[in-house]
Amino acid sequence: MPKNTICLWYDKDAEAAARFYAKTFPDSKVTAVHKAPGDYPSGKAGDVLTVEFTVLGIPCLGLNGGPEFNHSEAFSFQVSTENQEETDRYWNAIVGNGGQESACGWCKDKWGLSWQITPRVLTDALAVGGEEAKRAFAAMMDMKKIDVAAIEKARRG
Repeated sequence: MPKNTICLWYDKDAEAAARFYAKTFPDSKVTAVHKAPGDYPSGKAGDVLTVEFTVLGIPCLGLNGGPEFNHSEAFSFQVSTENQEETDRYWNAIVGNGGQESACGWCKDKWGLSWQITPRVLTDALAVGGEEAKRAFAAMMDMKKIDVAAIEKARRG
């Protein structure tokens, strides 16, 4: 196990979530599934307790800890995309699998984990600063899924 791993708390679906991420994103895989050696507050011996996986190369541990804690927007994965096709692919996979749209390129998967699907054209525009950044930012504020062509148009003025 890596020295630093992101631990994500799930009610009982850590394995299903990890397998979805592995199927959806490159450089992602499930590396181990560990069953509980004994009963615990939200499960019993033999239930899946933890799942080791990577998402876009980031090591994660899914913990089936029970319903006490939920994901929030305070933590999200930000996925940088190269074009509209890639943006659409990830957005549609998350939202189309029981997830939910939010604003400004944010969405949640069906387990409540937040994702920012962010085209490089947007981050590049914001990095430039000045009027170009203001125009791109204003365009983004009216979007759910980021529209690459609209951001490019806003950058040009």
